[in-house]
Amino acid sequence: MAGVSQTTVSLVLNGTGEAQRRVGEQVRERVMRAIADIGYAVNPLAQSLAGGRTSIIGVYTYEPVFPHEAGNFYHPFLEGIEDEAQRLGVDLLLFTSVAQADRGLARSVGVHRLRVADGCVLLGRHSVPEDLEELLRQDFPFAFVGRREAGEGRVPFAGAAYDSATHDVVKHLLGLGHRRIALVNGFTGHESVEDRARGYRSAMTAAGLQPVTFDRAGRAPADLVDALLESRMSAAVITSDLAGELRLAALERGLSVPGDLSLARLGDPEAPDPSDVDWTGFLIPRREMGAKALRIVMRQLVSDDTDELETLIPCRVVHGATAARIDGPIGRRPSTGKA
Repeated sequence: MAGVSQTTVSLVLNGTGEAQRRVGEQVRERVMRAIADIGYAVNPLAQSLAGGRTSIIGVYTYEPVFPHEAGNFYHPFLEGIEDEAQRLGVDLLLFTSVAQADRGLARSVGVHRLRVADGCVLLGRHSVPEDLEELLRQDFPFAFVGRREAGEGRVPFAGAAYDSATHDVVKHLLGLGHRRIALVNGFTGHESVEDRARGYRSAMTAAGLQPVTFDRAGRAPADLVDALLESRMSAAVITSDLAGELRLAALERGLSVPGDLSLARLGDPEAPDPSDVDWTGFLIPRREMGAKALRIVMRQLVSDDTDELETLIPCRVVHGATAARIDGPIGRRPSTGKA
């Protein structure tokens, strides 16, 4: 249509400097007019075969988070990824065909399927360590939303600084006069839980106090409240998904929150909280984590430098209404009905 060779079209589309000047303005205009007339667009797969890049970044989730609503826990992560992709001028590809019953990649052809894109952002609580180890072995650019570990390799990630945030929340409770503060874990054996536990222990140890941890391990929230009462705790810091249940169980026991028992929630709950409670605790920088994870993937595409491939983003600590200054050594303790 333009009356020129394929080489000339390639120079118009991809050439720079002297190559562009050799084409000439009139020829360039003819080529661009033909492109507009036929609606030509670059085929990213063909471009990747020729040049090795597609300008497409994949997104893979270990939980089925699409479609999503504005109130969904994963929505801010995805917003951050999308906003950063627009800013950087890359497209996003959601991988769905590689999902298995266990959402694992390495047990299928999923890891190889990701290579349709230049790199991939991964997110989800129930990740598979074997996947991360395989991606590291293949030297494929990726980053996880949230801190992850995998064998001996360094997993690129954009995580939340749960340890320092938990440390600050415990320090706030200490400042309110609490000395018997327990950590209640709802979901164990995960990097995010370990980070919170480390922050709790460091704050308690720095204050010369004994850390006390309760793991849910299938126990009902009411049983955990009883355990807190029997241990004469005046406050508890709780992993996010269990906090709402524990507060309701305390109220059903006749406790006042925070009058009798101060509670702090360590992060945003994955399931929406229907109650309008002004929680003491911290908020997860979800949008920033998504954006930073995509930047880490892009960094691997342009540099071999392994610095700044692991980053922790500060959480926002909130001094809400579920923790208060303690009135006495341990406050009032209603009977649990147990001997």
